[in-house]
Amino acid sequence: MAEKGISINISKRLGEMLVSSGLITAAQLNEVLDMQRATGTKLGHLLVHKKYIDERKLLEFLSKQFGIEFVDLRNREISEEILKIIPENISRRYGLIAVEKAENKLKVAMEDPLNIVVLDDLKMMTGYDIKPVFGSESDITAAIDKNYGSKTSKEALDDILRKTTGGTTEVSLVQEDEKKGGGDDIISMDEKGEAAPIVQMVNLIISSAIKAHASDIHIEPGYKDTKVRFRIDGVLHAQPSPPKKFHNAIISRLKIMATLDISERRLPQDGRTKLKIEDHEIDLRVSILPCGPGEKVVMRILDSSGLKLRLEDLGMEPENLAIFSKCLKAPHGINLITGPTGSGKSTTLYSALATLNAPDVNIVTIEDPIEYNLEGINQVMVNADVGLTFASGLRSFLRQDPDIIMVGEIRDFETMGTAINAAMTGHLVFSTLHTNDAPGAITRIGMMGIEPFLTSSTLLMVVAQRLVRGICKNCKETYEVKPELLVSLGVSKAVLDNNIKNGKIILSRGRGCDICAKTGYKGRMGIHEILEINDVIRGLIIEKAHVSKIKEAGRKNGMITLRESALRKLFTGMTTVEEVIRVTGSDVD
Repeated sequence: MAEKGISINISKRLGEMLVSSGLITAAQLNEVLDMQRATGTKLGHLLVHKKYIDERKLLEFLSKQFGIEFVDLRNREISEEILKIIPENISRRYGLIAVEKAENKLKVAMEDPLNIVVLDDLKMMTGYDIKPVFGSESDITAAIDKNYGSKTSKEALDDILRKTTGGTTEVSLVQEDEKKGGGDDIISMDEKGEAAPIVQMVNLIISSAIKAHASDIHIEPGYKDTKVRFRIDGVLHAQPSPPKKFHNAIISRLKIMATLDISERRLPQDGRTKLKIEDHEIDLRVSILPCGPGEKVVMRILDSSGLKLRLEDLGMEPENLAIFSKCLKAPHGINLITGPTGSGKSTTLYSALATLNAPDVNIVTIEDPIEYNLEGINQVMVNADVGLTFASGLRSFLRQDPDIIMVGEIRDFETMGTAINAAMTGHLVFSTLHTNDAPGAITRIGMMGIEPFLTSSTLLMVVAQRLVRGICKNCKETYEVKPELLVSLGVSKAVLDNNIKNGKIILSRGRGCDICAKTGYKGRMGIHEILEINDVIRGLIIEKAHVSKIKEAGRKNGMITLRESALRKLFTGMTTVEEVIRVTGSDVD
């Protein structure tokens, strides 16, 4: 903590006085002055950070110059009566702690005792006249941790409960590993009787995310606090967060739930756990990443009860749904779904498989990981540690008499080549690819080293997709917009002409209400771009044509682009202009 330095502003004149006192050299002062001009960082911070002066010596020097007392907090006892005057969250936020009280005066050790705004706030909040004194930042932090003590985990939980709507929900592990390894944080807290509030805190975070229909939970370490954010409808939203001091204990609890090594903090770890929330089970994929100030956790929430498996629920336009359904009925070939992470590719694949699933059909999948368990489908999870990769699993599938094969993702020549071999030997293959649009998948396959004649003879369709947020139905309202504004956003005149009524264009938006957490949005829907591989496209693939020519041919054949799909939802009042720009900003001709 000490390396973060002094938070008050030290002038050049005070710097020169430090030189005169022999505490630093002139060369050191000139160096940090140059750094200050370049970075805007305070002089005291730079002096301590560069280790040109000890933080305590600098504070003692400033104490003499400003006539403000310096208090050594290392062995100082502070009564509980004094601690109650200033709440812990205020002490941590401003870097201060009350140390003495006499009549109507309160002595407060501060990182910056010259901060008049904080002094005024303290006076109004406590009713005392505040006597500020210098305190080392590291000493103040240690004193807060020591003196607010064991009670704060319960207080932190209560504080989060007060800020969280909807109350608590019972969360239990379907199967918890009792072997907890060597994690000192959660074990030491258990010895102090502190583990129970931490467990409740983690349960509250998870249950709140599920109630909010979040897809991911982010627990991130800061240098002064812990941040909790939920990804709801594709956008991150900040949530009530626990104090920084409980960060390691929370991470340890999550590691235990996911049966990870809680003593390992240097390497990334991935795990999985199954929870029971009220009357149904939830799968959590847990990813832990070491960062500068601590470990970051991201949990993907997989709730099969919310999985929509009907093709009609994917949000496709009638033309796209017709092409998609036709390619599903093909006896053999490859169907690819493309898009970035979190664009709903897995849902589309599962919907396709659920549509094709029947007693007389053998469907086999290889996934990393298995996101949802589908009855009647043989699902295999990648395990690279034992040599089970997408390519090796796919080769084994061909000996399992499959009719339909799904490969979670095609990443390389070997997997793509095996998929093409499967398609050429009479199998229907589904997979995903990371490209920005449907025509771009042709180029991506070529970059893997696949011969064009193989691609053209096996590929049936490429689906590019994204998810846009839908307008909250509870607070939906209409408004008039000038056509010129939409023209400036890339909307063609032909599209505008088709949507002008009585000389006006009427769009929709959400005002924001309690149901949508004041965002104006509730739920998401897919937008799709489907490139059907017909004879014209096959010819262009053989010619190794540029992606722009393939896109042009696709549009002449009736392909709806991602932007056009989004605009249809805009003009039918399902989403907003802002969402169209956010999701399809790059898809402009």
